[in-house]
Amino acid sequence: MTQHPPRVAVVTGGSAGIGRAICEQLLNEGCRVISLARRPCDIAHPMLANLLVDLMDREATAQAARELAARGDVNTVIHNAGVIRAALLQDVALADVDALVNLHLSCAIQLVQAALPTMRAQHYGRVVLLSSRAALGLATRTAYSATKSGMLGLARTWALELASDGITVNVVAPGPIRTDMFYDVVEAGSERERALAAAIPVKRLGESADVARAVAFFADPANGFVTGQTLYVCGGSSVGSLTI
Repeated sequence: MTQHPPRVAVVTGGSAGIGRAICEQLLNEGCRVISLARRPCDIAHPMLANLLVDLMDREATAQAARELAARGDVNTVIHNAGVIRAALLQDVALADVDALVNLHLSCAIQLVQAALPTMRAQHYGRVVLLSSRAALGLATRTAYSATKSGMLGLARTWALELASDGITVNVVAPGPIRTDMFYDVVEAGSERERALAAAIPVKRLGESADVARAVAFFADPANGFVTGQTLYVCGGSSVGSLTI
């Protein structure tokens, strides 16, 4: 088996929901984890560190990126943090588009740039971007869908640029997952929630752990032959129609 350097992962939005589940999954695999979020991740583990930052703030993210670069050991970047900012086209605010560009795209660029020297020196790296089934289109998601679909372009481009350095870049695109962000849009226990679950081919909503397992697959050191790919963790909703 090929030896790999000690795994040190940055997970954005690691304080709750999918991000927290990803942190837990990676910690269970023996990976050192740094959670980047506005609030600390509450997992009590000696291999977990927290770096508090508002990733929608480009300058604050730049400072966090400098701190990560200075460590010189980060070789896995999991960019999970996300915000929806739902609005019909006529109500879309350009300030929301700018904010989501910063969070979903610019932040990814900043963090991968920070880790790139270490990854190249180790000839090993894993990048996983968390997109969304909404990248395929969904009403009220102009800013969200545009920036989440932009992640697919980032991953395919970086996969080509970085393959010879032993660095893989992939995307996980979740469908409806039972998180606080989901329940900000759909009321818990509502008829709308039940109808949505019934419309998904597997007849249930997803759990954060479903997504964390997919992320762990792409982040696994053994999966060096998989790059530039998008995996929809959506219960089959990406191959059919979905109405929220």
